[in-house]
Amino acid sequence: MTHRHDDILAFIEVVKAGSFTAAGARLAVAKSVVSDRVRNLENALGIELLRRTTRSVTPTERGQDFFDRMLPLVQAMADAVDAASDAEGPLTGRLRMTAPISFGMEYLTPVITEFARQHAALEIALDFDDRAVDIIGQGYDLALRIGRLSDSALMARKLCDSDRVVCCSPDYARQHGRPQDIDDLVNHATIDYANAHASRLWSFAPSTPNGTPRTIETRSRIVVNNGEALRDMAIAGLGIIVLPRFIVAKALQSGELIDALPDMTPLPDAIYAVYPPVRHMPRKLRAMLDHLAASFAGTPPWLAPDPKPATKKPRR
Repeated sequence: MTHRHDDILAFIEVVKAGSFTAAGARLAVAKSVVSDRVRNLENALGIELLRRTTRSVTPTERGQDFFDRMLPLVQAMADAVDAASDAEGPLTGRLRMTAPISFGMEYLTPVITEFARQHAALEIALDFDDRAVDIIGQGYDLALRIGRLSDSALMARKLCDSDRVVCCSPDYARQHGRPQDIDDLVNHATIDYANAHASRLWSFAPSTPNGTPRTIETRSRIVVNNGEALRDMAIAGLGIIVLPRFIVAKALQSGELIDALPDMTPLPDAIYAVYPPVRHMPRKLRAMLDHLAASFAGTPPWLAPDPKPATKKPRR
C-alpha cells in the first residue's frame, strides 16, 4: 500500500503540474522515478491514465475521472495525519500557495521567508501568478487575492485594505495636462490591466457622504498583464494608470509618478487569503493564515513613513 500510495501521489502531481519534470521537482525525486511510478499505477489498474506526447502530458478521460476522485481523498489523508499529530510538535508536510506577482515579489516574499525560518520542517511551494488560478482543482492550500471577492465556495480571511491611485508621469502631465475630472479621462491615453478586459470600468468613491460610486469606461490602446509593467509604462510617459498603491508607492515617493486625479478616490480593493473549505483546518494552514494576518495588521509596509525610494532606471 505504501508503494501504491506513492504511485498515486506521482500521478496526481503530474496532472496538476502538466509534466513529469515539474512533478518530480514538487516531489523532490527524479523525472524517471515519477514516470516509473505512474507506469506502475497504470499497470496495476490495467488502464492508460495519461496521454504522452513530446510536448505535453494530459489525462485520458478515465485518468481525469480517477484524478477527480482521488484528489480529495489524498488531501483528506494529509489533513487527517496533520490533525492527529502532536499539537505542540513542529509543522511538517507541504504547503502550496499562489499569489499575484507584483505583490508577491515585493511584500509577500519577506513574510514567507520569516515563516519558513520559524518552521524549518515544513515544505513551502510558492507560485507567483497574476491569474486567479483554480486552487481546488490545482491542489493549492492557499491563495492571496486582491480585489473585491466574488461569491465562491472558497473561504476568505481579509488581511488588509488596498487603496488605488490614478497616476501619470510628470512628463505626461506637462505635455497633455492632468484630467480635470473623471469624465475627462476619456480624452487621455490610458493603460489598462489585461487580466480583466481591454475595456475597463474605473470606479471612484462618491464625492459626497450619501452619494453613489461613479464609473468611467476606458478604452486603452495598451493593455498589460502585469502591474509593474503598467507602472513602468506610465513612468515612461505612455499614459495614465490606476493601480494599487503598493505597486506605485515608491515611484510616487521618488517623483517618477504623480497623482493624476488628487481630488478623486478610486474605490479601494482589499487583500485576502482564500482557501478551500475544510472540516478540520490543518495546523500548517492555520499557522500561515495567522502569520499573514499578523504581518499585514496595522499600517501596511507600502504606507509606512519614509519608504525606501525606488532606484530610478536609466533612460535610453
